[in-house]
Amino acid sequence: MRFEKKLFAAIMAAIASLGALIPTAAAQSQYSTEMHKLEVFSRDSGGTLIFSDSPEYVRQNGILYTDTVSGDARLLFYHLNDTGVRKRFAIIFENTTDDKAVVKITRGGLCAPNKNYFSVGKIAQTMYMQNDFTDSIELDGRERKVYQPRDDYFLLKPGQLIHGVCDFIASKPVRIFLMMYPEKADPLIFLTYAEILPKDEHRLRGTFKHMNRTLTLKRPYDGERDGLSYVLIGDNVSDPFKRGIDATDGSEVVNYGNYGINYTLNFRMKFPTRFYLSPLGGHYAGALRYRYFDSSGVIQTPQQRLYFGDRSRNENIALMTDETELTELGSYQGQVSFEYSPPGASNLPVNIVLMPSN
Repeated sequence: MRFEKKLFAAIMAAIASLGALIPTAAAQSQYSTEMHKLEVFSRDSGGTLIFSDSPEYVRQNGILYTDTVSGDARLLFYHLNDTGVRKRFAIIFENTTDDKAVVKITRGGLCAPNKNYFSVGKIAQTMYMQNDFTDSIELDGRERKVYQPRDDYFLLKPGQLIHGVCDFIASKPVRIFLMMYPEKADPLIFLTYAEILPKDEHRLRGTFKHMNRTLTLKRPYDGERDGLSYVLIGDNVSDPFKRGIDATDGSEVVNYGNYGINYTLNFRMKFPTRFYLSPLGGHYAGALRYRYFDSSGVIQTPQQRLYFGDRSRNENIALMTDETELTELGSYQGQVSFEYSPPGASNLPVNIVLMPSN
C-alpha cells in the first residue's frame, strides 16, 4: 500500500513529541527526520545458487546458462522472449554419474509468462514464500530430463517474460541447462547442437556459493532509546553483493542486487515495535514471510497495489520525509524473524524501518 500522508503526519507528530523532529530545506517536504541505522551481524551459509538472467532479453535460440551442482542448491531464472515469434523455455537436468540420481525440489515459485515485469516478480516470489510446492525428478545414470511442471508456463509469446525460483537437493552431481528454443523443436535433440549464448552488458548470471544470508541485530531494538531506525539491505556497502563465477567462460561475476539470495532477518525488541519496508532504488514489488513465535505468514510488499516506489529515489537513505513510501509489515513484541529475498524486476536497496508501536 502507498504510504499515506495522514499516516506520515501521525508519525511525525509522535517523533516531534520525543524531540527528534528535524526541519528540512527540501521544498517538497513539510517535515523530515533523521533515522538511526541499526548495526547487524551478517553470516552467509547454505548451498549453491545457480542464477540465470543474462541475456535478459533473449534474441536467439540457445543455452542461457549451464553448470553442475550437487547437494543443496537454488535455481533462479529470469528471461524475456525478445524475438518476433513464440519460443519455448526449458530446464534440463543431466545426471553426470553412472548411478541413479534424485533431484528433490523442496520449494518453488513460478509465474505464467507475462509482459508485466512487476506481476511476474511478485507472483513468483509470493508462491516461493508460501512454501507449498514440492516435486521430485529421478534420473538414471547419464540420463537427461526436461523439467516443465506446467507445460503452458514454458511457452512464451513475443515480449513475454518467464521467471521462477526453486530450492532443491541433488543426491548426485547434476548439470543444469537453461535454454530458449524453437516452439516445435524437441528440447533434448536441440540441446545436442545448441550453442551457449553470450551474456549481455549486465552480466547477471553465474554460480554463487552460500545462497543464504542471516542478518541479526547486534543488540535489541529499544524504541525509547533508538527512536525511528532502519536496517539497510542491498546497498553493496553494509550489505555486500555476492561474487561468483560464470561457469560458461570462467569469468568472475557480481550478483548486483543479490537476486536469489535468501535472507533471514532476526529482530529482538524491548518494547512493541512496528515494522515497515521502504524502497529506496525505485519501483518495487515482492513478498516476504514473517515468523512470530508459533505463527507465520506471507506479506506482499506492497499489499494494496501491484508495486510502489514511484517517489523513492532518495539519495539520503537515513532521512524520512513526506515523500518516503512505506508498506507495513506488522507490529511485534519480543522477537520476530522475516524471510526476505530481492524480488525479480524490483530495485534495491530497501530499508526495513522500525518504530515504537505507540
